[in-house]
Amino acid sequence: MKEYKIVRQRTKFRNTDSEFENELNALAKQGWIVKSSIVMNSSSLFKVILERDKNRSL
Repeated sequence: MKEYKIVRQRTKFRNTDSEFENELNALAKQGWIVKSSIVMNSSSLFKVILERDKNRSL
């Protein structure tokens, strides 16, 4: 069985691409894999859909 998480890049000026990359890398260490990404042009919103095995061994 799989579980999913949606993460969005914060739009605050102090948040950079490298900070978002660090956030995704931290989630990858928890077993999350990027499955898709969405960009909304009207709001400059960027979301990433993550997936991992729900019954994984810790």
